[in-house]
Amino acid sequence: MRLSEFDYDLPEELVALRPARPRSSARLLVAEGGGTEDRRVADLPAILRPGDLLVLNDTAVIPARLSGTRTRGDAVAGIEATLLERDEAGRWQALLRPLRKVREGEAIRFSPNLSATVEGRSDGRATLAFDREGPAFDAALAEAGAMPLPPYIASRRPADDRDREDYQSVWAARPGAVAAPTASLHFDAPLLERLAAAGIRTAHVTLHVGAGTFLPVKTDDVTEHRMHAERGEVPEAAARAVAGARAAGGRVIAVGTTALRVLETAAADGAVGPWRGATDLFVRPGHEFRAVDGLLTNFHLPRSTLLMLVAALMGRDRILALYDHAIRQRYRFYSYGDASLLLP
Repeated sequence: MRLSEFDYDLPEELVALRPARPRSSARLLVAEGGGTEDRRVADLPAILRPGDLLVLNDTAVIPARLSGTRTRGDAVAGIEATLLERDEAGRWQALLRPLRKVREGEAIRFSPNLSATVEGRSDGRATLAFDREGPAFDAALAEAGAMPLPPYIASRRPADDRDREDYQSVWAARPGAVAAPTASLHFDAPLLERLAAAGIRTAHVTLHVGAGTFLPVKTDDVTEHRMHAERGEVPEAAARAVAGARAAGGRVIAVGTTALRVLETAAADGAVGPWRGATDLFVRPGHEFRAVDGLLTNFHLPRSTLLMLVAALMGRDRILALYDHAIRQRYRFYSYGDASLLLP
């Protein structure tokens, strides 16, 4: 498989810079078997079947983008930081811009209530030890940080207060992601109530989405690409819900590629069981799906691992035909864009 096999041309004006309002008014391209239908996310209670199970990722996006300064003598330099992941000692791996302007042992001040010391630099990253931890750190970060919008949005406009609500799912519960599980952004409380009334159940898993989700594939042979590991969990209740849906003849439909990847990781032995850890699973054409029967997801970037994931589920030719249809019908693309329901 060559990287060029997962390419398409997208008009720039179809990149969504704001989400649909209300959330469930977003358009939905339904691809079931060989059929294609243009609907709305709000139509899901009529599209899905009683007994189907929607699996939701309950990670919460942290305001991981910080602006600060470092002082050296009389010289003050601005530093931009994007937090990536926290280690067991409570230190954070972060991208710093410009990294060359900081030295080990220096302090970066992000606000009157939040500072960090640079404890190391390697592989284009810095290790930061903050001066607060626990709830005090969370409160200071909430005050000083901004939502880490994807590069294709952040290059066009800065994050603002609207993004603190827009770039978070309504069921977000476990802080740790530095990018949103964007398929989740189409759901609101009224839609969840209507889904429950229609006999469609939900279960929660966790995958803390990392900045690696935006890293480009740099190898021409896509099988040589290595995924960035992300932490997650499939709790026992979710594993039971998957087994129960299957036993009753219902379909297991992942809401987002992150929910799909954590479920497929937990089904490595053939059935979904409780799981906790880090996964670098690369779902690409040839993958044998063990956990899911379908996927609700946004439209993904050309040449991305996420486009390869949906091609694995639907077939490369089918998914490129669906994307061509979406472009001709002027669907909105990427994180704040419209959605597709993929049922092979």
